[in-house]
Amino acid sequence: MTTSEISAGSLIREWRTRRRMSQLDLAMEADISQRHLSFVESGRAQPSREMVLHLAEQLSIPLRQRNQLLLAAGFAPSFSETPLTDATLAPAFAAVETVLKGHEPFPALAVDRHWNLVSANAAIGPFLADVSEPSLLTPPVNVLRLSLHPGGVAPRIVNLAEWRAHLLERLKHQNDATGDPVLIELEQELRGYPSGLKGSRPAPVEPSGIVQPLRLAHGDTVLSFISTITVFGTPLDVTLSELAIESFFPADEQTRTALVRLAKERAAAS
Repeated sequence: MTTSEISAGSLIREWRTRRRMSQLDLAMEADISQRHLSFVESGRAQPSREMVLHLAEQLSIPLRQRNQLLLAAGFAPSFSETPLTDATLAPAFAAVETVLKGHEPFPALAVDRHWNLVSANAAIGPFLADVSEPSLLTPPVNVLRLSLHPGGVAPRIVNLAEWRAHLLERLKHQNDATGDPVLIELEQELRGYPSGLKGSRPAPVEPSGIVQPLRLAHGDTVLSFISTITVFGTPLDVTLSELAIESFFPADEQTRTALVRLAKERAAAS
């Protein structure tokens, strides 16, 4: 079924259900009557462009899906979708490169909505060492596939079961929110890869832990990372709204020391 065959009201009801909001809750958040919202969801009332965008804002609907909602309501999309190579995105990409470069000597990378690699800094090298399946490094490089594929980084992830569970949960949440068929297929593929489990379930999280670390074997050293995700704060373009930077920070002094040493070796080699 195409977007044009789906009513705006049914899409609003679907998003409200995904967000686990009652009709009354959404009506109160949007400062409209529950009766009017009921009429919109049932198709008895046709929402204006302003109402569609207002409800989408209350539901935190991504820009791509807001465009679909507008089309279903009979309106033109409000948000552009600019190719990554378009010159108008140059200032934004300059900002991305500044963040990536500024994070060195620690690794950082930028990905698009399908987790394809857009850019990375020079410190990403330890993640790419000893990848045995060359196709995983052929553009477009999907960082989730590269991470969990048995011919990729997975054999060197010391806590593979826990890190795999963490990545799959992130991807599941993204799929629950967007229903993107490409990501749904990717999730199915990744779930078919070896889990790294020696028993029936991942090891329990340490009670004293604050985040799930990534522990990566690199030579005789185990590098331990924690990570953050950064997105643009006020995007009005679909492509820009779906761009994310993942920055990895050393979780211990051994990792910090190793990354500083590797940076010095790279500088000397160049």
